[in-house]
Amino acid sequence: MTAYKRALSRRLRRRLAVVGTITAGGLLLAACGGSDMEGMDHGSGSSASATSTQSAGENPAPGTFNDADVSFAQMMIPHHEQALEMAKLADGRASDADIKTLAADIEKAQDPEIQTMKSWLKAWGKPESAEESMPGMDHGSGGMDDSQMSGMMSDEDMKKLEAAKGTEFDRMFAEMMIEHHKGAITMAKDEQKNGRNATAKKLAADVVKTQSAEVEKFEKILDRL
Repeated sequence: MTAYKRALSRRLRRRLAVVGTITAGGLLLAACGGSDMEGMDHGSGSSASATSTQSAGENPAPGTFNDADVSFAQMMIPHHEQALEMAKLADGRASDADIKTLAADIEKAQDPEIQTMKSWLKAWGKPESAEESMPGMDHGSGGMDDSQMSGMMSDEDMKKLEAAKGTEFDRMFAEMMIEHHKGAITMAKDEQKNGRNATAKKLAADVVKTQSAEVEKFEKILDRL
């Protein structure tokens, strides 16, 4: 019995040693992994990483981003929101079929883009409002200031549009949307030139293409109204 107990004790010690080695290895890997994550550059500014703790599949705008990318999203969101507000006024006021179609197209395209840009800012750890980050932003390195967010309608403009109906609304809507779209195109081209994030620059290219085409359609409508 004594010899049997000694053999059993040796086997038990060997088994515990193996388990201990595996456990220690697992803890070491976990520690290394945690250390790597803690040391990642979540960053901000001109060379920030948007990967953060999210995987590439979860991040809506993976890769690096800079101030121009952040400004593009922060400024384009309210710009798009006003376009949606204008487009919704067409319901019950517009009389031209093409105006109605374009208003619907604007709503269909720009509402999803607003949600997309909001998701970028959340992933980048940036506020949705440009005013919250303006004080520390370096506009000289690619960021946009308020004067560059062109094409925005004033409160008075919006009231006039809301009060118009029929052909008067159609003409006013086309004229205002042309100006509004041209402002968005300017902002998008600025992003194409100064931005760093590939996803943001792709959306900017889409804005330039889509809204340039819509400007041409509005101009043709004005020619026949």
